[in-house]
Amino acid sequence: MEIKTYEELIDWTRQLHAHLARSLQASAEKATDERARALLDYISTHEAKLEQAVAEFEKQADPKAMHTRLYDYANHKPIESHRTIDTHYAELGFSDIEREVFDFHDQVMDLYDTLIGKAEIPEAKALLEDLKALEEHEAMRLARQIGSADDL
Repeated sequence: MEIKTYEELIDWTRQLHAHLARSLQASAEKATDERARALLDYISTHEAKLEQAVAEFEKQADPKAMHTRLYDYANHKPIESHRTIDTHYAELGFSDIEREVFDFHDQVMDLYDTLIGKAEIPEAKALLEDLKALEEHEAMRLARQIGSADDL
């Protein structure tokens, strides 16, 4: 997907979360390890909800920010999409699944960080800051939930 505007960036982010949710769910169906399967199911549901939250940004964001051209996206190292399109998670253990999912979220937050520093209008900067805050909050919530599950 070629990203030219902030609107397309947000839609792309939403699609990444949707793909990750589907990949995790498909992996859960193939996983033989019970702990890993439960984790995959949980994170899949979490990612689907995060997809919906990002979709709300698309509906409610400032139109001026949404239609602003995004010139510096191409200069950022792209997120490794292979992590979102297959069922390799079924072969991973609990810790490996956790590590890959958090790496995915870290890449999204790094992208937002980079773009926040380059935003040309205040509305675009505020939009990116809000999206990054959502990602951070959800990553922390996920970490707490996974930590609790791992303790059990």
